[in-house]
Amino acid sequence: MSGVRAMLAVDAGNTRIKWGLATGDDWIARGAVDSREPERLGAAWAVLGPRPVAAIGCNVAGEAVRVAIEAAAAAVGLGMRWVTSRAAQCGVVSGYDDPGQLGADRWVAAIAAWRRTGGACVVVSAGTAITVDALGPDGRFRGGLILPGVDTMLHALEARTAGLRRAPGRYATFPANTADAMFTGAVDAAAGAVERLRARLGDEAGGPVPVILSGGAAGLLAPCLDGDVRQAESLVLEGLQVIAREEPVS
Repeated sequence: MSGVRAMLAVDAGNTRIKWGLATGDDWIARGAVDSREPERLGAAWAVLGPRPVAAIGCNVAGEAVRVAIEAAAAAVGLGMRWVTSRAAQCGVVSGYDDPGQLGADRWVAAIAAWRRTGGACVVVSAGTAITVDALGPDGRFRGGLILPGVDTMLHALEARTAGLRRAPGRYATFPANTADAMFTGAVDAAAGAVERLRARLGDEAGGPVPVILSGGAAGLLAPCLDGDVRQAESLVLEGLQVIAREEPVS
């Protein structure tokens, strides 16, 4: 791979810090660490080959995580370029009341989804929190929803009720025990939010729209959604790759 320019992308989320090493359109290495242990990144990045020449990231995990990631990048000779939400970027136009207040992860995921579809779609990231965002047929970010993730809902039920204790459950059409009732309720609540926003966007777009689904709980939600559902391993890393390619830093 002599002469190939490699780029390191970093998605620092509430639970995990995900990263990928790309050359052009191809991912040649990926990894993740717990967001409470960002110092582990240094060892993983020290052995990367080819060596990255640039690093781009998106951080919603707080200032301490940002500082730790920058230190890990500096140890391998890289400065971090942090992406924040804008009024317009890479074909997507923000419809948020204050574009700067939109979470950077939602913005970058929308860019990735737009690049995948080139049309109206619902962009879902299912993690500790679930975000459900609408992209119009013209690439306009219409807005969206934020709700607790499946695990977060289950933890809240256990913490705030006297009689409900979390136990391994499974998804069931008609849950007949408490564990299954809790698990199915959480999944259906998330799936229902996706389908309601999808229906509203479809009405405006003049027909059914796809769901672009990413995140750790994507596998739980996908079977509970109707129609065109497309799973992506990491929309944020994809979006960072698009931005780095279209807006290179010399």
